[in-house]
Amino acid sequence: MSSLRYSGPSSFYRELAELPVPTSAKFINTTATSGVSVVRVSYSIRDHDRNVKRSITKTLTLGSPDPAISSPVMSSTINHDSPELVAFLVAPSGKRCAVLREVPDANGAKKRYVEVWSGIHIEASREVTKQHGQFHTDDHLGSFSFTPSETALVYTAEANPETTEGQGDDPYPKFRFVPHFGEQMYTKKRPVLFVFRWRSSNLGDTTPTASVTALSLEQPPHTPVIFGQATFVTETRLYVIGYEQTGDGKLLGVKHCFNRPTGIWELVLPSENPDKATTTACKSFKFETGGLSCRSPRVLFDKDRVPTTLFWLSNPLGGPHASTVSLYARDLKGVTKDRLLVDVVYDPSDQEFPGLYTEYSLTDSPFLRFDDKTYIVVQSLWRSRPTLISIDVENGHVIDLTPVLDGQPLYSWNLLGTDGVRSVICARSTPTTPPETVLLTLMQDKFPGTVQVLDRPSLSQELQKALDRLDARIIPIPNRHPVETIVVRSKEPVQGPKPFCLTVVHGGPHASSVTSFTPGVLAYALEGYTVSLPNYTGSMGFGEKYIQKLLGKCGALDVADCIATIEVLINLGLSEAGRQVVQGGSHGGFLAAHLIGQYPDMFRAAVMRNPVISAGELCASDISDWSFREFGLPFEPGTHVTPESFAKLYAASPIAHVDRVKTPVLLLLGEDDLRVPPTQGRGYYHALKGRGRVVDMLVFPKETHSIDGVEAARVSFEAGRDWLRAFTG
Repeated sequence: MSSLRYSGPSSFYRELAELPVPTSAKFINTTATSGVSVVRVSYSIRDHDRNVKRSITKTLTLGSPDPAISSPVMSSTINHDSPELVAFLVAPSGKRCAVLREVPDANGAKKRYVEVWSGIHIEASREVTKQHGQFHTDDHLGSFSFTPSETALVYTAEANPETTEGQGDDPYPKFRFVPHFGEQMYTKKRPVLFVFRWRSSNLGDTTPTASVTALSLEQPPHTPVIFGQATFVTETRLYVIGYEQTGDGKLLGVKHCFNRPTGIWELVLPSENPDKATTTACKSFKFETGGLSCRSPRVLFDKDRVPTTLFWLSNPLGGPHASTVSLYARDLKGVTKDRLLVDVVYDPSDQEFPGLYTEYSLTDSPFLRFDDKTYIVVQSLWRSRPTLISIDVENGHVIDLTPVLDGQPLYSWNLLGTDGVRSVICARSTPTTPPETVLLTLMQDKFPGTVQVLDRPSLSQELQKALDRLDARIIPIPNRHPVETIVVRSKEPVQGPKPFCLTVVHGGPHASSVTSFTPGVLAYALEGYTVSLPNYTGSMGFGEKYIQKLLGKCGALDVADCIATIEVLINLGLSEAGRQVVQGGSHGGFLAAHLIGQYPDMFRAAVMRNPVISAGELCASDISDWSFREFGLPFEPGTHVTPESFAKLYAASPIAHVDRVKTPVLLLLGEDDLRVPPTQGRGYYHALKGRGRVVDMLVFPKETHSIDGVEAARVSFEAGRDWLRAFTG
């Protein structure tokens, strides 16, 4: 009989998971004379009854940013976003907006439309269903940008498959292999840039003229390249990023990977574009960036909408999948060389700027202008805390806009949008505080400026009281700099044995546990666990030295760091020997499996989501280079596992310790995981089962690496809770 027995719904998980999460914000209109701004804030909400993720939009009318004068929100309206709306873009002038729309037809297929609106009047519209497939709006490939004249825009969509017409009885084109972009992006094989143009109608003609053309290259490069993240800089010039295939014909997975062969390109459109042309051939120029993976081009315009400077993010090509980010700039009005505006920080002190650790892309409009200076605002990790920082575009000077002040909670900050002047909409949360939508207004020589809460979620009285009984802190681990752990626990004194300590290990390994609101983590704390989230060597936010230090030492150094955090919490009296459990996903699952194999008497139970169990058998992963790079082995196009490399990877993997495992194990697998194929978890399940160990496994159809579907995430939490209860009761 299985030890996994359902004990019913969680007391708090559903309420925590259904709280609205701010995802983006756009300033629709700002009136300088009155100081009134209109902001559109989007939220994501999990609906467990319908088993879907829903989105809503709040339109907020904001008054004076001075809290002494008035409340910031003058009015608020809520709209339930239509699933037809794929993307929404406000033009720089604020006079019009563009919409990408997908509308189901009577047969369930989708019709696609591009629309341009001026106020409540439609200025141009065209059905583009026959021109291409789905729109791409993700951070990696998505494009949505107006020309300076606002008479054309660019977007990314999936090209239609090659037609078999004219091929006679040749069946091969239909089945020929086309690589895709990997985990959560497997439907993206042929992304193409499209330009939508329109012009004013003639007198007496009420139908605006609109055309759409796909962009191609006059001289295609030898290595296949796919473009995305396009932004117009003039009427005929765009800056884009190009994803290149490797020499062996792969498109390595890009999700969470900053080391891919990507570069910045300039595309030049012909000055004349025939309305009936289906394809426009462009001249193309690739930036020489010397061994760097580059992305996220952003153009700074002056007050007359003349382009002055191009900025972009970069990481070293190859090496660890994520590392410290650099920010580059190119003068568009002169002939000066590219500038390295923010360099890698190698070994910062505890209080120093640790370097840039941004999201994959900058926000659509990252610029602020005040006091005769221009700044780029980014969200970045500062040790275990996401914060907002400003970067002077002239000298690269960095300021932490949202530092932790004495007596202030451990806020994590997420950038949602800017007004281009001095106001920022962001979300902030702590491990015990749900996300609030906040207006941050910057003042001269005063940081963080004024902070005004625009919107906060409503909690039940019972949940609020439960959260008030929790405490969160960061605890440094002595003699293992810069390792630290975030601990969430009850404030109330303990009578008798200490609560069980749940060590939750993050994946990556180059990611981080942060001081933000995470429903699953918080639900475990409300179940009575002391939850520890260690940032071991290799975690982001601590300096490049410690990312590089882990390479070749996975399964040893990171394991030792996790053990050290457990020992420190025991020594501090926050935990107790013999009352330890562990949970982790991906590389965190790799570490959880290592911990129970190398320390078989330490943990009472373990839960693993899509764990890496045998690094030498990850050939089917969308990031097949990961095992080689992270474990210190050379990797080039055509590299494959040899007996020698497999021996090293096997020795560094949890499977090498399977005979020593005593801890009961629950495995949670996504059936459609392309990053860590489910064969890894299934192999571990059978290996443990064959050795008579206590093991169970849940497999979630149509779920990918993160197992983040509404029902799947809930069941994963409840299963983990019930598994731990079975062996800690």
